[in-house]
Amino acid sequence: MKKLGLIGYPLGHSFSKKYYLEKFRQEQITDVDYDLYPIPQIADFSKIASNKDFYGVNVTIPYKIEVMDYLDELSEEASAIQAVNCIRISHTADGATQLKGYNTDAYGFEASIRPLINPQVDKKALILGNGGAAKAVIYALNRLGIMHSLVSRTKGADQLTYDELDAAILADHTVIINCSPVGTFPHTEQSPKIPYEFLNENHLCYDLIYNPEETTFLQKSKQMGARIKNGYEMLVLQAEKNWEIWNS
Repeated sequence: MKKLGLIGYPLGHSFSKKYYLEKFRQEQITDVDYDLYPIPQIADFSKIASNKDFYGVNVTIPYKIEVMDYLDELSEEASAIQAVNCIRISHTADGATQLKGYNTDAYGFEASIRPLINPQVDKKALILGNGGAAKAVIYALNRLGIMHSLVSRTKGADQLTYDELDAAILADHTVIINCSPVGTFPHTEQSPKIPYEFLNENHLCYDLIYNPEETTFLQKSKQMGARIKNGYEMLVLQAEKNWEIWNS
């Protein structure tokens, strides 16, 4: 039985496991299994990589950056983003193992938001949060030709704070992407502290969160007339891209 899986720590609910097992069932794929592999330290990844049954893994918090030290090669986007969420494991005839890292988060985000972008209007974006997810989003926005500004709780040389956001800034940035965990289940009543009263029908508000389906951030944005999108399609697209990479 060939093995795929998700590494990270800790691991709770997994979109990936549910998605792939359902995919295997629907497509009658019987020779592959996908499971969760919580590893307390990144060094434990070596045991998984050396197992001849594994030919791919996904990577989640907190190892998307640390795992790069264990890889032989990075794809173009993973090298640019400096974060990996997908690894292809190849075992050669002489017993060697080759590990190549990819970032399919960027692909999933770009492919899901591209149809919603109006090139005549959507020229600048605000990215809420400056963690690992934001790095993939920045890469995708650059490919789409959209300039961006980061928004964080703390002031930085190249980022705004939430308190600095005003009508002028929101009018100038028609795309707003929540890359923070604010609003994730079970804290669904929370939302990023932006001045929603300055949003209108010109805005596109995208939340990487998919649970709940419509976060408070999206609800408030929709009430002001903004177009909204959650992160579910991004996850599906990224999952299918992973499958393509592992089986190429």
